Amino acid sequence: MDRQDQFDRRGFLKTAGVLTLGLGAAALLHSEEAEASGTLNPGAKPWRGLFPIAQTPFTPDNKLDLDCLVAEVGFCNRGGIPGLLWPQGSSGWTTLSEQERLDGAEAMLAAGKGGKTALIIGVQPLDGDVNTAIRYARHAAKHGADGLVSLPPGIDNGQPEKKLTPQEHLDYYKAVGAATDLPLMVQSHGDMSVDLIVALYEQVPTLKGLKDETGNTLTRLPEFKRRTDNKFVVMDANGAVLMLAGMRLGFDGYVPKAGLADVSQVVFDLWYAGKHKEAFDMFGRVQAFQTIPGAMQYILTARGVFKETTTIRDAHRIFGANGVTPDEAQRKVIREELTQFLGPYLRA
Repeated sequence: MDRQDQFDRRGFLKTAGVLTLGLGAAALLHSEEAEASGTLNPGAKPWRGLFPIAQTPFTPDNKLDLDCLVAEVGFCNRGGIPGLLWPQGSSGWTTLSEQERLDGAEAMLAAGKGGKTALIIGVQPLDGDVNTAIRYARHAAKHGADGLVSLPPGIDNGQPEKKLTPQEHLDYYKAVGAATDLPLMVQSHGDMSVDLIVALYEQVPTLKGLKDETGNTLTRLPEFKRRTDNKFVVMDANGAVLMLAGMRLGFDGYVPKAGLADVSQVVFDLWYAGKHKEAFDMFGRVQAFQTIPGAMQYILTARGVFKETTTIRDAHRIFGANGVTPDEAQRKVIREELTQFLGPYLRA
């Protein structure tokens, strides 16, 4: 590979000068498309780009660490990350008490006031009661949330999931959508079909977007766009591993874990600035780093957002096979490889 082909630090910094914080030049190039979608109210923070799920930090005695949660919001704003969702699957939402969810939302929303990162609060009820979701939604609106996101009800930790009829889905999202005037995002689950989600979009006025993780999301996207006249925001979940294919198809955004979302946003910005090779190379760096055992559990600590004493509930479920808590030797490896392979490209 000759020097012209290398995506080195100097080349990146030159590119980064064009790609400003947030959505950068890429968003400006596509502002007409984003505006034409008509999904959000004028002046609202756009739902476009990387919208990671916030990791939930706990103290060594298993208490919600509000200081670290607040620090995560600051990290996203510094890194030009367009949005942040909490609490969802990678937040370990099913392990949180109602009071923890309320306290966490209040702390995050207070910390995010005046920032560019859109804060989207998850309102799905662990008890399956729509009134619980409405209570979460109104609490989020009261404290300044930029939007809401919800799985369907009936998902309980350790209990069989309730199979909902299309009417039950509609009744739930209508009730949650009517509880506030905030834009609502549905997180697909189980066998929620394109037909069902389009019906929800058509009948719930505040339903503006989808975090899709049902079936083959790549084949579903064109149907969503065609049947909503491109007025429905569709984000791909699955840890943003399908970003390269998704950007060719036109997903509005991607939902990874938070720790490397700023670098994934660089991928997004490079791609829409026409720098496809550089986007490909950067995407490869992100994917390679995620294969390091324990890296994604430790990444926010390695980057100075969380404390060395931070713990994670249910880490194995959240982080999969690499969900083991890294020992000090492995933490050293993670820190060194973060500095060596990603250091020049970190925004926050």
